[in-house]
Amino acid sequence: MTELDPVIHAAARLRISATLASLEEGDRITFPRLQELLDMTAGNLSTHLRKLEDAEYVVVEKTHQGRTPTTFVSLTRRGRRAFEDYTETLRHLLGEKP
Repeated sequence: MTELDPVIHAAARLRISATLASLEEGDRITFPRLQELLDMTAGNLSTHLRKLEDAEYVVVEKTHQGRTPTTFVSLTRRGRRAFEDYTETLRHLLGEKP
């Protein structure tokens, strides 16, 4: 039996991965916008992003727009593939046909 990816399987990380996977490949979102969409505290979101970052599923990029610090978050190719594999495994476990 195939197992679900434990990095993505946590509810908060699944929501983060699904949100980032809805973006076009190569697109990114600001940390505050992601926080708003997911209705998560900054600390909670940061903790879960760190786990996804450690697995190389997301990239967190800190830059400046003018003098304003800005943090962008994007899904890596590896992260997109992991999410696709996760959803495929979930469908299989639920007995859905592709």
